[in-house]
Amino acid sequence: MTVSEKVAYIKGLAEGLGIDGESKQGKLFKAIIDVLEDIAFELEDINESVEEVGEGLDAVSDDLSDVEEFVFGPDEFDEDECCCDDEDEDEDEDAEYGVTCPACGAEIEVSDDDVAAGEMDCPACGEHLEFEFDDDDEEEEEDEDEEE
Repeated sequence: MTVSEKVAYIKGLAEGLGIDGESKQGKLFKAIIDVLEDIAFELEDINESVEEVGEGLDAVSDDLSDVEEFVFGPDEFDEDECCCDDEDEDEDEDAEYGVTCPACGAEIEVSDDDVAAGEMDCPACGEHLEFEFDDDDEEEEEDEDEEE
């Protein structure tokens, strides 16, 4: 039974019980039933709109599938593999690390290339800096972050 049908049943029940629409309680019941009718009609409209949106979404999904098949070819596109994953890997390759120069205290961005070289000059003061990157240090930092 739909909400509209239930409201119609309640309205019929009130009429069948002979509730006087002129009494205080009758006016209250009539107002409540009117509000319930309005809510039921709004719900029906919302449900129709949701169905239309769902149908439209299905159509867009079908069109997207056609485009994927055209671009990637049949059976070549795997939904579990997203092209976004490759971008994340590229970003990790070009990662930069923040380092403080011990001579002047300036914050320096150190790239992976600088880490691989193991040395660089401070762009602020020209001090020659040497450093080494140890994977064990990174793992210890990750363990400390997980413990917190």
